[in-house]
Amino acid sequence: MSNYNSISVEHRGHVAVLTINRPEKLNSLSSEVHAEGIAALDEFRRDDNVRVVVITGAGEKAFIAGADISEFEGKTPVTQRAVFYERTLFNQIDLFPKPVIAMINGFCLGGGNELALACDLRVASDNAKFSQPEINLGIMPGGGGTQRLTRLIGEGRAMEMILSGDMIDAETAHRFGLVNHVFPLAELEAKTMELAEKIASKAPIALQLCKEAVKFASRSNLDEGLRREVDLFAIVFSTEDKQEGVSAFLEKRKPEFKGR
Repeated sequence: MSNYNSISVEHRGHVAVLTINRPEKLNSLSSEVHAEGIAALDEFRRDDNVRVVVITGAGEKAFIAGADISEFEGKTPVTQRAVFYERTLFNQIDLFPKPVIAMINGFCLGGGNELALACDLRVASDNAKFSQPEINLGIMPGGGGTQRLTRLIGEGRAMEMILSGDMIDAETAHRFGLVNHVFPLAELEAKTMELAEKIASKAPIALQLCKEAVKFASRSNLDEGLRREVDLFAIVFSTEDKQEGVSAFLEKRKPEFKGR
């Protein structure tokens, strides 16, 4: 793997762990974090051994406490718009073909919440806090907060979070459907890795096609979604893993998926 300044990468079997490593800045999202995170995802995409990615923040205070506000100084509307029309870390996570889990270990604010929203699953510690506080700076979410948050938790709840800028705790986030699970901080890593490893044990091609189908569901009408599902269902029947899965079931044994 490449050497990085603002992130670190670790491989645990078929799970790759990407850590935003700026604890002194509460893991805020700098331009370097975006660039290095995208580079790491590109490497994970090419690595067939990687089946699931977990993203987290260094330390116990913050997952990601937002964007690096110091980089806003001097930005013009034209340059800021150009930045978000490039390959942002948010969009590259969203478009990444393999499952991505956010392991949220503390403050998950602004751009941090938007990054978590771009992930497929979100697992939080019981001390985690969530918000879209951009309104308090006289701006608005720009990394997908108004769109992904609304689709995930509904218009009314998203509207209140975005217009008030208030924080919600992990229990409320779980009740809203913003996170899938909440665990004590001491158990967060073990529980998240348990989930990641369970998913990584499944057939890799089927995982990717399932992700594509579910993502498509919130971005299309029902008829289009059902057609896409049937097409992907047919494709997965061409894989060796499909035959292995069926054979293992009939033979009452554990399947050995190869990603082919």
